Amino acid sequence: MSRVWEIPVHDSTRVRDARIAAREACGEAGLAAPRTAIAELVATELATNLLRHAGGGRMVANLVDRPGDGAGTSVQLFSLDNGPGIADVATALRDGHSTAPGSLGAGLGSCLRSASAFHLYSLPGRGTVATARIDPEPGVRGARTEQLPAGGITVALGQADQCGDAWAWVRSGTLLTLLLADGLGHGPKAAHAATAAVAELRRTAHLPPGDILRRLHTALRPTRGAAVAVAQVDAERAELRFAGVGNVGARLRDGESWTSLVSHPGIVGAYFPAHVPVRRVPWRRDSLLVLHSDGLPSRWAPPEDHRLLAHDPSVVAAAILRDAGSPARPVRDDTSVAVLAPDRRTGTHDSRL
Repeated sequence: MSRVWEIPVHDSTRVRDARIAAREACGEAGLAAPRTAIAELVATELATNLLRHAGGGRMVANLVDRPGDGAGTSVQLFSLDNGPGIADVATALRDGHSTAPGSLGAGLGSCLRSASAFHLYSLPGRGTVATARIDPEPGVRGARTEQLPAGGITVALGQADQCGDAWAWVRSGTLLTLLLADGLGHGPKAAHAATAAVAELRRTAHLPPGDILRRLHTALRPTRGAAVAVAQVDAERAELRFAGVGNVGARLRDGESWTSLVSHPGIVGAYFPAHVPVRRVPWRRDSLLVLHSDGLPSRWAPPEDHRLLAHDPSVVAAAILRDAGSPARPVRDDTSVAVLAPDRRTGTHDSRL
C-alpha cells in the first residue's frame, strides 16, 4: 500500500510526531478508536525508548493486509536504531524493568501486551529492531509472537507520503506467493503502478509465476509500469519458483550460503519480454528469500546472524533495510524489502522438509 510514514527520532518533539503518524496510519486503515489508541501507545513507547536507550533512531509506519483471510488493513510499526543494543531481551520485555532513571519500565512490556503481534531483535553494540502490528480487531491469545511466513518494510524517498514500491503475499491452496513491485520512478504515479500490481496478485495467486507476470503486464498497461518479482512456494513439492521482470533484486539463503536469483530485463506494463525464465529450487526448513527494490544499495551484505534469521520476516526485512544504508551510501529511490521464510504453520510443508 502506497501511503507510508517515516519519522527520525532524535529529540523529544519527535515522540509526538511518531504518535501522530500512528494515528494517521490507523485512519488510513480504517481502524476503530480503541485500536488507534493502542497504536498510539505502542508508537509512543517505541519512540521514547529510541531516545532514552539508543540515542535516537527512526520510526516507520506501513499499511499491510491483515494476516490470514486478508480482510481489512493492519498498521505495522517499526523502530530501528544503531544504539548499544539490549543484552537480555527477555528481561527487557518484563514489566518493571528499566535502565533509565525515573522510568516505570512498562514500555516494551506494554507493547508486547497491546500489539496484535510484537517482535524484537537486538544485538549488543549493533542496535535494535522492533516491529509491532495492530490489526483491525484483537487477535487470539498467544498470537503476539506468532511468526508469519512473509513480512516486509517500505520507505519512500525523502520521507515522502507516497511510495512507489509495494509488496504482498497471498495463499492459494498449497501455494504461497510473494510479490514485490517497484513502480517506474517514484511519487504518486509510481505508487499507482505498484498498487495495481498488488491488486492483480490477489486475483492470480493460483497461477504459476510466469502466468502471474503476464497477467500483471496486461493490468499495468494503463500505468507507467513497474519492475516486478514473483516468488511462489509450492508446499506439496517443497519447491520455490521465482520469476522477475526488471531490476527487483532477489537473494536466496540455502543452508549457509546466499545465491542471487536474476530477473529478466524489461518493464511490466510497458516492455515485456517474449520469454520469462522461471527458476526452480528446493525450499527447505532453513531456506530464506529476500526481495528488494533498487533503493537498497547494490552491495548490501546479507545477514549472517542465525538469531536474526530465525526471527519474524518483518524483523529480518527491517534489519536488512537498517544495515544496508549509511551516510556514505544515501538512498536515492523508494526502498522496500520483503522476506519469505518457511511456513511452519503448514503441517504438510513441514513434513516434507
